[in-house]
Amino acid sequence: MSLYLDYNATCPVRPQAIDAIAQTLGRVGNPSSIHAAGRTARAVVEAARNDIAALVGGPASTVVFTGCGTEANALAIDSAVATGSRRLIISAIEHDSVIETAKVSGAAVEYLPVTADGVADLAWLQARLAAWDPADGRPFVALMLANNETGVIQPVLEASELVRAAEGWLHVDAIQAAGKILTDSRAMGADTLAISGHKFGGPQGVGALTFGPRATLVRRQHGGGQERGRRAGTENVAGIAGLAAAARAAMVEAIDPAPRDAAAAALKALGAVVIGEAAPRLPNTLCVAMPGWGSDLQVMALDLAGLMVSAGSACSSGKVKASHVLVAMGQDELGGCAIRVSGGWGTTAADWASFVETWSKSHSQFVARHRAPAA
Repeated sequence: MSLYLDYNATCPVRPQAIDAIAQTLGRVGNPSSIHAAGRTARAVVEAARNDIAALVGGPASTVVFTGCGTEANALAIDSAVATGSRRLIISAIEHDSVIETAKVSGAAVEYLPVTADGVADLAWLQARLAAWDPADGRPFVALMLANNETGVIQPVLEASELVRAAEGWLHVDAIQAAGKILTDSRAMGADTLAISGHKFGGPQGVGALTFGPRATLVRRQHGGGQERGRRAGTENVAGIAGLAAAARAAMVEAIDPAPRDAAAAALKALGAVVIGEAAPRLPNTLCVAMPGWGSDLQVMALDLAGLMVSAGSACSSGKVKASHVLVAMGQDELGGCAIRVSGGWGTTAADWASFVETWSKSHSQFVARHRAPAA
């Protein structure tokens, strides 16, 4: 058996995206050239811009193609700092691409706490914005739409109302949510919103940032005038075509959470803890911890059985360190025994059932090996 359930790390490329990439790679043309081949390449990029605008909301002119989701997040944060934000509020469960960029931005950084279920504490945010010091410039808040580890969906619309009342800038990392739930930046009040192609069936190495009328983007990469002067560098035409094809496919699908929920119930019956269970979550994501059975041991046991998932903890210098997301949720003791299981467009109910069967068998073997000998 070989079963891939690590879609949140990277998603298998959809057939529609593969076809679009292959067709584009078969043609020559720099989209900045004015001859026929260049105009053809430009048409591909602009058609894709319309498709991504349909996915993220707003006019196509506000979509900026980037090399990845990390770059899209960085473009938003650095633009906010360059235009006057001197203090950044970053949710405690943000992806490292947001946290680390904020740390080196030159602005002061503070963290928006979350509840035990992993949901942003909006009462804290409201009080903090009410006490904002004008000397810190325009308030900037980063709140992801859905967490990459737990799948917990954040109250972005409610947060946007608080940020807008404070005349601030709300950045939404929708990288894990795009293609799984609605990601209309205008409907949720996001000033900037980032996506990444490989999370919903596009190729790796291409992403996008959309921005609203209250955000001013500042170019980070210098050179030519590509992307309307906002991001220099020849566009990845084939990658952009694949990104758009994946977006079109994702927009007509809906992921059924029932197989994930059935798997969660089965593991709970065996003593596992479902992280973020009481909060709304992405329909494809299950973060589950089994006390006493280390994350690394679970991942290795499942891998040996042909099933691929991720650990809910990060490995640094050979030592297992609790995930900052679970620490922020007050789940420190579960951080070293949590795994993330994530499906997607190619996952079936039978795949989730196979995961339960394999996990249960591996857990039984682990318990048998570690059972205390009889007196």
